[in-house]
Amino acid sequence: MRATWKPYEKHGDLTGRSDLPDSVFAYPSERKEPLTDASHVRNAIARFDQVEGVSDQERALAFANIKKAAAYYGVGLSEGDWHELGRTPKTGETTADRKRSARKGAATRKKNAARKKTGTRKKAVTRKKTGAAKKTGARKKTRNASTAKKTAGRKKAGTRKKRG
Repeated sequence: MRATWKPYEKHGDLTGRSDLPDSVFAYPSERKEPLTDASHVRNAIARFDQVEGVSDQERALAFANIKKAAAYYGVGLSEGDWHELGRTPKTGETTADRKRSARKGAATRKKNAARKKTGTRKKAVTRKKTGAAKKTGARKKTRNASTAKKTAGRKKAGTRKKRG
């Protein structure tokens, strides 16, 4: 498959996805996976198996585009064929699982944005050390130090403390 990718680097203002020509994308007909710099190329390689709704011919074209972009940006690509990258995600999650996770994340972000807007926060549960616990620890150290002095003095004298 002949690659259609062409380098495109527009510096200055951020470019929107609609500003980019089709020749910049790994999947030009779908306009998926833009290959505008080395980090986007690495991302396209990592997510190659997660792209849905494309045929094997489109995958072959995408791999050729990624390979050409990787060579241009100096990104190492050890795979020689798109089959090595795969067709299905290796995460163990189905499409339904990923969509469910995305909905849950969106709901959480929405909830947090509402909290931030109203100024209410979830109260953090913390445990404070009481003053009594701190004092007890200090007394223990003092007691242990004085006991050690007494014991050392007795050892020198050769006497033992009598019990009972």
